Amino acid sequence: MTTKRSFLSFVVVLLVLAGAAVFARATPAAATTASARTSVAVGKSNYGQILFDGRGYALYAFTSDPRGRATCYGACAKAWPPFIVKSRPAAGLRAKASLLGVTRRRDGRLQATYAGRPLYYYVGDTKPGIVLCQNVKEYGGLWLVLRGSGALVR
Repeated sequence: MTTKRSFLSFVVVLLVLAGAAVFARATPAAATTASARTSVAVGKSNYGQILFDGRGYALYAFTSDPRGRATCYGACAKAWPPFIVKSRPAAGLRAKASLLGVTRRRDGRLQATYAGRPLYYYVGDTKPGIVLCQNVKEYGGLWLVLRGSGALVR
């Protein structure tokens, strides 16, 4: 009886882990769906300590955005999906809560900001921890990752 219960517990744990693995494979575009569990944290990358969302996807700023206002729409937003939230994101590891905020997009959705800069994903960053488009000029500005201080990484 105890062996059977242990085996069932083991199977349940495996199913939970398998579900988590499937969830983690979602693309950044899928990650833009508003969620109550949104957070921003600072983590290690090839560019030093930078911002990531709560699932480990890199977050970028667009130098053409004026502080507090998003300007990336249409084709730009397909390549650089906005980090959409339901409310101000939580501050995760080494992120500063005082620098987190939101801006309202033209469609009424809220986009997370850090140090006043709207945050975006890059559609090609298909796995957590990947940073493929740092310091890329596209759609009229540079796309840069951010430090926990809010400074852009150049």
